[in-house]
Parts: sequence; structure tokens; C-alpha cells
Amino acid sequence: MSQSIRKRNNVQVLGEGRDTLIFAHGFGSEQSVWRHQVAAFKDRYRIILFDHVGCGGSDLNAYSPHRYSGVHAYAEDLLELCEELKLSDTIFVGHSFSGMVGVLAALVEPRRFRQLVCVKSTPRLLDDPESGYVGGFTRAELDAFFSAMSSSYSAWASGFAPLAMGNPERPELGQEFARTLSSMRPDIAQALARMTFQYDHRLDLPRVKVPTLIIHSGEDLAVPNQVGEYMARRIPLARMTTITARGHLPHLSAPEAVNRAIASYLSASA
Repeated sequence: MSQSIRKRNNVQVLGEGRDTLIFAHGFGSEQSVWRHQVAAFKDRYRIILFDHVGCGGSDLNAYSPHRYSGVHAYAEDLLELCEELKLSDTIFVGHSFSGMVGVLAALVEPRRFRQLVCVKSTPRLLDDPESGYVGGFTRAELDAFFSAMSSSYSAWASGFAPLAMGNPERPELGQEFARTLSSMRPDIAQALARMTFQYDHRLDLPRVKVPTLIIHSGEDLAVPNQVGEYMARRIPLARMTTITARGHLPHLSAPEAVNRAIASYLSASA
């Protein structure tokens, strides 16, 4: 692997197996959030972990607000990583906005992906009253959200993390998410949040030709179950499974349920 891509995305290659699993984290997170999935699948699969530019251990010098103003740039990074590692026919697992990273990458180079797994993913977070689409946030809520981020990023991160995690009886989970959010450079975090919370990729869903699993669960501050149902209806080869979990990061708060859903999907299509 070239030094530039390895450094840019802090790429890690783990595990054993002929088939490859690529895990991509969501907003405010980093590759360590997949540790429970790595432990569950590394004996059977080759695993690729990476950090999106601007997050975790990625190369911050590679960040450009112009380049990373949309999801397409992150999809291009993913395809460059696949090209560098000579990956094809992989299983891509993306959380939250990374589900759309996988969708857009699969539209450009479908041969790279055998299956997509979207964990709490969404094509649009903003409600669209005209069409009746429920994304999870009104415009007024998003404006208040961005204002709070701009006012005091550290205070916002400390308050938002436990709400997003949705497991108040396990404060350590919220604290972990707060740490990864707080480790981001505030200007990058705010730009990435504005992009993530305002993109609209609903029209891309019907063009996806790769089989897709939609994993959803209840009690999520950010992405209601209606969004998972919407994606499952519009992606031609999609199926949705609802797991018992709370919050927006079930791969961290309910890893066994997520692991079972992924393993069941992969075994059924083997």
C-alpha cells in the first residue's frame, strides 16, 4: 500500500480469510468503534479498517473543506483505497453517513462490492414536509444544532454524545463517543456535521444494484426507523432487519445484536 493512502486514512488490515469486510465509521467516530465486530469476524474474514479524512488518526493535512464538502469525496477515498489494495467483491459495512459512502462508491464501481451493510444509515436527515419524508430533524432543530456547535464545540460534544448514544445507564459509552467527537478539530467537525446533516441522496437509492442489508433499531435521536424502511423500499435488492438496541451507535452499545445480524445475512447469501 502506498504511504500516502495508508497515512491519509490510517488504514489497518487485520484478520484472516478469503473474503474481505470493510468497516467505515460514522460522523464523530473512528475505526476503534468497530472493535467488537473485529473480534467477532477476524478469524473468518480479512478486515479493512480506516478513518475518514478529518477523523481519528487520519492525516489532517489531507483535509480540504472544498474537497470534502460532500459525500462523494469520501466515496472517492474508499474507491482509491480499494484500488490500492486491489479489492473487489468485498462486503462493505458503513455506519450512519458511511452507508451513503458505500452506496455512492457502489454506483461508480459496483465490482468492488458483493454486499453493502448499512447500520443506522440515512439518505437524508432533514425532514422534507413537501414529500412527507421523515428524516429525523426539522430545519429549526438543525439550525439550533449548528448554532450550539459554533458557540462552544466542547460543550456541545459533551452534551450531544450521551444523547446520541442513548444508553444513560451506561455512561461510559457516551463518554467514549464524547472523546472521539472532542478529538476532532472543531472547524472540521462543524464542516463535516453541516455536510452530513444536510445532504440528500434519496434519488441515488433506486440505482443501487448491490445487495444491501439495512440494520435499524428503535429509540434513535438521529435516525428514526421510518428511514430504514424508506431505504429498504427504494434500494432494489435491499432487506431490512430490526435489532433490539437503543441509540445511534448499536455496533458499540449492542454489538452482539449487530454481529448476529451481519453474520446471519452473510451466511444466508453464502
